[in-house]
Amino acid sequence: MSSPVDASGNTLLARLQGDQAAARREQQKDRVMLLGMVIAEVKNREIELRREVTDDDVIDVVRKGIKKRRESVELYGKAGRADLQEKEQHEVTLLEAYLPAQVDPAEVRAAVEAAIAAGAANIGAVMARVMPAYKGRVDGSVINAMAREALARA
Repeated sequence: MSSPVDASGNTLLARLQGDQAAARREQQKDRVMLLGMVIAEVKNREIELRREVTDDDVIDVVRKGIKKRRESVELYGKAGRADLQEKEQHEVTLLEAYLPAQVDPAEVRAAVEAAIAAGAANIGAVMARVMPAYKGRVDGSVINAMAREALARA
């Protein structure tokens, strides 16, 4: 999945840039700002890597952005700031549209069970066997939770 393209033949970075231009034309200031921040983070990642980013790199940046915003949603909720909480949740929803389709949980659970059956006796071993197959398509915390549950039963 190093550089998948969407139906129109664009990379994910090009899609982000195109969506930002469309949002600018439609005067959707919040969306322009959000996409601008993500694109800037992608460009920083490109500089950090010293090569052009792949779609996997862009997906990693988007995932980190979603994770940060989810943490903010939680903090704003505890602080009673519903207005900011709602804004961050809206941004999470917008960014999730740029992630690849998620994998069926039953498929992931089967992979975790197979890894344990093949001799993986701890969380690290299970994660090492399962994560590479699902990188970018399933959140690591989901696999970790399934692995802990399965190991507790084993």
